[in-house]
This record gives sequence, structure tokens and C-alpha cells, in this order.
Amino acid sequence: MKLLLDSSSSLLFSLLLAQLPVFTSASPVPQRRTTDMDKLSNQTKHLMKLTQELLREHAFDSDVEPHRFRSLPEMSNRSANDLNNLELKPTLSQLHADLKLYEHHFEWLNKVSKKHHHPAVPKLVDMIREMKSLINLLHRQMLRVDAPKLSPATPSLPPHLPYQFDVLQSSHELLQHFKLFCDWAYRAFISLKPKVTIVQ
Repeated sequence: MKLLLDSSSSLLFSLLLAQLPVFTSASPVPQRRTTDMDKLSNQTKHLMKLTQELLREHAFDSDVEPHRFRSLPEMSNRSANDLNNLELKPTLSQLHADLKLYEHHFEWLNKVSKKHHHPAVPKLVDMIREMKSLINLLHRQMLRVDAPKLSPATPSLPPHLPYQFDVLQSSHELLQHFKLFCDWAYRAFISLKPKVTIVQ
């Protein structure tokens, strides 16, 4: 009788052990907490999507006269190879200053587009709102890691756009430039994320 009980206990124990992987896999995986750096990269990706939509909707076939905006952040010196070597505080500060500069340019473009009743105005308003939200989020992250706030460069804007054609050319150049910036900033936020964890 004792032998029967022992063998049935060990059989039950073996069955429980066999079922253990099933129980552990069925348990819910804990949700990964979304960090501010995740929010920054997601928001930047969303801005890039809005920019691409505007470029698609108002496609421009002719050659665009370049360098209407001489104060835009320089993008030719930012490459994918640099991403691994980025320093946290200076990069966050520079991205914040760059975004403030783009904000000035897009607010200007929104004003001139309204004057010419350009169809892109509603989306430009959305973009500016999203940009302001990204700037505030980035500023909050800067405060957390004690990154200094830089003064953005003074925007150099075209003095007068008499024709809708000029507005279209200017918006195309600005959007193309901003798309490049968003792409680089998105990658920068992703590569900086582990460095934020070390600082905090």
C-alpha cells in the first residue's frame, strides 16, 4: 500500500514537472515601460511621416531653387557612422536648438501659406503642434539629465514671397530638409537611449 502511494505521488510530481513550461509560458509577459526616449523617437517618427505625407500630397516636379533658408541646421555633417559616438547632453541640447529653429521656419511658412490660401495649411498646423509637443518632451528629458539649453540660431527667412509658386518652392525645400533632420534625430534618440539609463 505504501509503495502504491509513493509511486502515485512520484507520478503526480512528474506530471506537474512536465506541465511547468506550459504554466510559465501562459503567464503574461510584463509590459516594458515606455521611457521618455521611446516617446521622443516615436514622436519624431510621427513628424517624419507627416512631412512625407505633405511632400507626397504637394509633389513638386520642377527643380527647386536651393538654399532659400540659410539658417537651417547643417545636415551634411551628420552621418549614420556618428550615431554610436554621440554624447548624451550635447546631442540633446543641439537637437532642441535645431527643433526650435525649425519651429520658427514652419511658423513663418504657415503664415505665408495662409496668405496664399495654400491647401497644405491644415497639415502645417498639425506639424507645428506636433513639433511643439516634441520640443517640450525633449526639454523635459534635458532637465532630467542636466543638459544645457542652447540659444537657437537666428532664422534667416526669405523676405517676401509674392507668388504661390514661391510658397510651393519654399515649402518643398523646407520639408525636404526637415525630413532629413527627422530621420537623423529618430536614429539619434534610439542610440542615446542606453546612455540615458546610465546617467539616471
